[in-house]
Amino acid sequence: MGLKICIGGTFDILHRGHKKLLEEAFKHAGRDGFVFIGLTKQKIQDNSRKIRSYQRRKKDLIKFLREKNWLDKSKIIPIADRYGLAVDEDYDAIVVSPETYKAAVEINRKRMKKNRKLLKIIEIPFVLAEDGKPISSTRIRNREIDENGNIV
Repeated sequence: MGLKICIGGTFDILHRGHKKLLEEAFKHAGRDGFVFIGLTKQKIQDNSRKIRSYQRRKKDLIKFLREKNWLDKSKIIPIADRYGLAVDEDYDAIVVSPETYKAAVEINRKRMKKNRKLLKIIEIPFVLAEDGKPISSTRIRNREIDENGNIV
């Protein structure tokens, strides 16, 4: 029996780090599992960062999921805060990066207070660029690296 896995983020400029997070989520879900992808809404973003529209980010995610044959094993859900539906929904695990690990711990604290089953937290390491620093949408936007972590 597969697992119900959740992940979340902005997924702005879908890069190799995002793809690794998604790959790990589907790997842990198993053949019969399902992955719920929380995609942050535009209005909760930090206004100092220019990110792509929700629709554009969703379209990019759908394209990647379709390429991997994962579209029918996933659901993209708009989220309005850093916890999304993870506090209340019936998931088995959450896949996070070192950047979002603390949010997962906080989600489990909130779940405990509500007498909900704790999520297994699966932390994957940062995917590093050629220069040994984490790949990020900000670095791509600043033209330091490309989506695969190559120096530009």
